[in-house]
Amino acid sequence: MHDIYISGTGVWTPPHKISNQELVESFNEYVRLYNIENEALILDGSVKALEPSSEEFIAKASGIFNRYVIDKESLLDPTIMKPMIPARADDTLSVSAEISVKAAQEALANAGLEASEIDAVIVSTANLQRAYPAIAIEVQNELGIEGYAYDMMVGCSSTTFGISNAYSDIAAGKASKILVINPEITSAHNNYKNRDSHFIFGDVCTATVVEKNSTAPNKFKILSTKLKTQFSNNIRNNFGFMNAIESKNYTEAELLFIQNGRSVFKEVMPMVASLITDHLSENSLIPEDIEQYWLHQANINMNTYVIKKLLGDDFPPERAPNVLEEYANTGSAGSLIAFHKYNHLEPGQKGIICSFGAGYSICSILVERA
Repeated sequence: MHDIYISGTGVWTPPHKISNQELVESFNEYVRLYNIENEALILDGSVKALEPSSEEFIAKASGIFNRYVIDKESLLDPTIMKPMIPARADDTLSVSAEISVKAAQEALANAGLEASEIDAVIVSTANLQRAYPAIAIEVQNELGIEGYAYDMMVGCSSTTFGISNAYSDIAAGKASKILVINPEITSAHNNYKNRDSHFIFGDVCTATVVEKNSTAPNKFKILSTKLKTQFSNNIRNNFGFMNAIESKNYTEAELLFIQNGRSVFKEVMPMVASLITDHLSENSLIPEDIEQYWLHQANINMNTYVIKKLLGDDFPPERAPNVLEEYANTGSAGSLIAFHKYNHLEPGQKGIICSFGAGYSICSILVERA
């Protein structure tokens, strides 16, 4: 079997940054207006008054301080509370494809490759812009790539599942060089009117080149991958094409991100720590053998739990890089942002890229700096 590597990565970051202070000011103004508008209903008990948010609450609950978004003005407008972008004609490059191309170009440059050398494109994301035609095929066309392309969705594990799929496709002889791209426009599915979730998400797009027998100077051999899924309703998004024919008039909130955060923490975190431990054991390794863990960036408390289970209480922060403070939760892309920005492996040292999220779904990728 040929050796298979991650030979290049790229990150596209939106131009608009929102601090916790800006987000809280917007949310609290929305709360004030809502409570005034519904004052009579609140007084008679038929409607519950909304509670304000705070910077302290957000920092303690998540470890998030900023996020990047595709649109800032409308999102912070207390009368709108969501990003707004102009609609594009069918013969114009979609937003997801546009940011995918930008992230892909950086990954290709880092791998020392031209787009024409790529055999396949996988677009793997927590939320796809449309059902079809595939965003991956649109990107393939824009970059002038021969071969095949497909979209996939595995919630917040989509990035690592996509890399695992690329690894498997190459191992099976279907391709030799694959682009895995993760356009995460998470601000479009977040409920900015909900105190428990209005601060969670940020937008980004990441890309990875996976190839066999790479000659790239900064490459990481994929030693193995391990995947696990277990059904749960605790993280859910009900938006889909079936909404139009269902006998229900959905509210806006029902078609956005919904989460039972406490249950997710209680159920998923032990699964993640156990899967990583098992993955390492299958490769005759222990957690201390791993120099860096690039974990899914959903919540600092989640990551701290996993690392403490693996390495104990006194682990050096650089062993588990954190991008939450700057990027917030970017759907499936967080672990790759951490890998791209904060990677200090020396040749022969090993690392784990791990994502986990809705499904439930978990994927761990064991890599070694070549």
